[in-house]
Amino acid sequence: MSQLSHITNVSNKSYQRLSSGKRINVAADGAAELAISEGMNSRTNGYNVGANNINNARNLLNISDGALGSIHDSLQRIRELAVEASNGTLTSSDREALQWEVDQLKDEISSVAKNTNYNTKNLLDGSESELSIEMGGAKKNISLTNASLEALGIKDFDVTGKFNLKDIDDAIKKVSSARSKAGAQYNALEHAYNYNRNASENLTRANSNLIDLDYGKEVTEKNKQNILQQYALFAQRQKMEQNKNKLNILN
Repeated sequence: MSQLSHITNVSNKSYQRLSSGKRINVAADGAAELAISEGMNSRTNGYNVGANNINNARNLLNISDGALGSIHDSLQRIRELAVEASNGTLTSSDREALQWEVDQLKDEISSVAKNTNYNTKNLLDGSESELSIEMGGAKKNISLTNASLEALGIKDFDVTGKFNLKDIDDAIKKVSSARSKAGAQYNALEHAYNYNRNASENLTRANSNLIDLDYGKEVTEKNKQNILQQYALFAQRQKMEQNKNKLNILN
């Protein structure tokens, strides 16, 4: 390869680097570095997808907690009505009126349990006990609560006859425990989310240091190659002119 061809080839590669912003564009530029970079990209993508999955799981837990909070409020009101119904001064019709409100609250609990969902997945009706979350290299199972009237043990709760306040207290404890567990799961997901984001940022930075172009250095090198190319062209023209003159002398 002539000097001019070599300089032109180097100059073209410099144009390619300046255009892409990458120091390494093909394996020939650095096979080992390119392989390392592709591995970093793969891990970075995994962390990013994992972070998105974790964020979806956090949204799911927030929805579940909001619904359980509503159920908890309804259970507290049922307990108040049950305590009121325990008063010996009430008549049968008084207790029937209280039971009417209890039934409305139970219907509300049942509706919340049946209709609370995330991305079509029911969260509180017992159809799902846990969901597996892929976090980008690790998995975590998210526990779900069955908040149906049957699971809470209050399907047949009736203040017009004999009843036990413990049934309501147990239901309240179950819902409170579920919310506490969901809070702990949320905190664990928060930690995992932050880890994924930090890992992704660190890998992106490391990959950038590995293959991204130092524009200032490359522009300086490109200017140098331009000067060398101009000199090589001048030298080539000089040589052609000298050869032409020699031919003229011989002729």
